[in-house]
Amino acid sequence: MDKYEELKQILNTSKSIVFFTGAGISTPSNIPDFRSANGLYNEKGGLYRPEEIISHSFFLRHPELFYEFYFSKMVYKDAKPNLAHTFIANLEKKNPGVWVITQNIDNLHQAAGSKHVIELHGSVHRNYCMNCGQFYDLEGTLKVGGDVPHCPRCGGIIKPDVVLYEEKLNENDIRGAINLISHAETLVVVGTSLVVYPAASFVRYFTGNNLIIINKERTDYDQFCSLVFNEDIVSVIKKIS
Repeated sequence: MDKYEELKQILNTSKSIVFFTGAGISTPSNIPDFRSANGLYNEKGGLYRPEEIISHSFFLRHPELFYEFYFSKMVYKDAKPNLAHTFIANLEKKNPGVWVITQNIDNLHQAAGSKHVIELHGSVHRNYCMNCGQFYDLEGTLKVGGDVPHCPRCGGIIKPDVVLYEEKLNENDIRGAINLISHAETLVVVGTSLVVYPAASFVRYFTGNNLIIINKERTDYDQFCSLVFNEDIVSVIKKIS
């Protein structure tokens, strides 16, 4: 049995499966990743590094520069789910033990139909007024207009519900993710090099039977895996569908 058939069999027979996804699952939907050679963090030019711009302190000091970068580089409102998102959503329909834990903020898992999703780093589709707490979806935030979106109700600055550098992950999301991973029979890591902490450390809680990594580049966890696919997730899905 080749490794694609083995992956197919594991996914069809495992009762509890967690997909731990990163930017690489969304690059086929034309959303750039962060750390590859052509990723967002390796773009040249500009006074500030991307990691500095998307930090909490920079957002407070220079909200206009933050939003200029954020809307041009991190919000892709017309992006559509790709074959990988759809495959996972369809697998969940057949198996209620399928969950997604994602580092992505693009909402594409939900757009594909997945219901069991923990978004560790938040979502561009949720925004709130820092003053009064009024909620705004992405369209509502864009409609406000201006260099910096301000709440029409009270005038406060609207902040995306995404985890910026210097901010902590939501404690409930952390506990939920660790609980799911520690009880899963199969953990499939997709499109992440497992270098972003603390999220990457969650993999250490896995004690199940099948640790699988699908990522173009090697990771420090490859040596512990049942199966490793150093290729694009969509190409893997096509081979097992």
